[in-house]
Amino acid sequence: MNDLADRLFPHIHTLPKDMEIRFPPRNLPEGAKVTRIAPSPTGFVHFGNLFPALCSERLARQSGGVFLLRIEDTDAKREVEGAVDLIISSFAYYGMDFDEGAVIGGDFGVYGPYRQSQRAQIYQTFAKQLVREGKAYPCFCSEEELNEIRQAQENEKATPGYYGKWSRCSQMTKEEIDAKLDAGLPFVLRLHALGDGKKKFKFTDLVKGKLELPENEIDHVLLKSDGIPTYHFAHAIDDHLMRVTHVVRGEEWLSSLPLHVQLFDMLGFCRPHYMHISLLMKQDGNSKRKLSKRHDPEAALTFYRQEGYPAASVREYVMTVLNSNYEEWRAANSNAALEAFPFDTKKMSASGALFDLQKLNDVSKNTIAFMSAEQVWELLLDWSQEYDPTLYAMLSTDPQKALAILSIGRNCAKPRKDFAMWKGVKEYLDFFYEDHFAIREPFPENVSREDIDAVLTKYAQIYTPDDDQAVWFEKVSNLAAELGFAAKTKEYKQNPHAYKGHVGDISMIIRIAVTGKTMSPDLYEVMKILGKDLVEKRLALAK
Repeated sequence: MNDLADRLFPHIHTLPKDMEIRFPPRNLPEGAKVTRIAPSPTGFVHFGNLFPALCSERLARQSGGVFLLRIEDTDAKREVEGAVDLIISSFAYYGMDFDEGAVIGGDFGVYGPYRQSQRAQIYQTFAKQLVREGKAYPCFCSEEELNEIRQAQENEKATPGYYGKWSRCSQMTKEEIDAKLDAGLPFVLRLHALGDGKKKFKFTDLVKGKLELPENEIDHVLLKSDGIPTYHFAHAIDDHLMRVTHVVRGEEWLSSLPLHVQLFDMLGFCRPHYMHISLLMKQDGNSKRKLSKRHDPEAALTFYRQEGYPAASVREYVMTVLNSNYEEWRAANSNAALEAFPFDTKKMSASGALFDLQKLNDVSKNTIAFMSAEQVWELLLDWSQEYDPTLYAMLSTDPQKALAILSIGRNCAKPRKDFAMWKGVKEYLDFFYEDHFAIREPFPENVSREDIDAVLTKYAQIYTPDDDQAVWFEKVSNLAAELGFAAKTKEYKQNPHAYKGHVGDISMIIRIAVTGKTMSPDLYEVMKILGKDLVEKRLALAK
């Protein structure tokens, strides 16, 4: 087959052994894992991409290995302009710190190029070797002929594909091949599959466990007519030469596993360990379905940045789905970095993972609550500069005021959990800024207008920002008693008919007058930040 190999690839003078020398085994500690993320630049980075990415990152980091980014851009027709930069920037935002791989404007690392479109010579070197060994052959079938085969298979109810008696070009003689090449007919290179679809082979997946899968009998295309490889062929060569030890990917790739295993074996490569992660599902009424980029805006990774979920919150949520024991660990290690968690593939679920936006919100509230005011302020500035200019102006005009606001209820055993995403922060703090203040909610219905005005008038006379919190609340309680309200809620509950209301009604009247809302951060802290003049102004305007 050497003559055929030379005729098909006259420009290829390198051998597989040359590639082995060019990309030698890595010098890593024993047990170190080499992992990769290899997305296609089709213009959409799916939220589900974070799951294999974070899993791969953790496996590499915890073992002292290597985590790399490869761009699988062999399908030029589907590539979207700017998609590569979007992939790189999206992963960077979510803390995927690659050791090597594609970067904006180029590559970083000695096992590149990391873009498959730049590795044609490498793939064709191995393709030529497969031809030499009789493991691959040229196929000249036109689209019309392939359609005829598909129709015949459909009529016979046969398994679709190019194999066995349906593989018209697999038994061509050298003379027939030469004649077609002399005629200038285009061809693809197909694998000469050795499997039997009626037989099964055993395989152990690190997530799914022991599997039995049918052998591959399809003569899949390895190289397209332009010499560019298919994903299946390219990924096997790349994973081998980049010395990838563990491949983490979605379970939708399980159907391709027989082909991939066969390719590794036929190429003489050591197989990597595979982990197939369950599909991300969404509750839709009484049933579950796959999270869809067409129907679900939250399927796009960009959605979370636009909404203002901190990257740390999203990583936390993903980890709760990846490892069943993560939440228990987090409860016992509330201030620890995620990286301190002992990630374990044995704790990964083999069944479908359910996406839960409400749980993400809960996780995010908790994550933000344990950030310092300085961290929150910096992240808010970064987000609002791009997505909310009004909020950015509030935060940047007076940083010390903003930090004081964000410090309320923070740095304590049970910090406040006021917001899950930056998109809700403006509504949370806008009343601190006079240009955005307005009374948006009514005073308690059970309190007369006369008593409301009395509360506002008398409280303005006794309020002073120098009081500590105990004295401040004592004044509110005394005012309640003076106006015929119970000074303690407990007293009101014991004898509600004896009072107009209770101290909570008094503080609510003050809260609405000062903040414009029934819900706000700690009122004592709020008033200290606003200052005496502004508090008195708002009390007067509310009458």
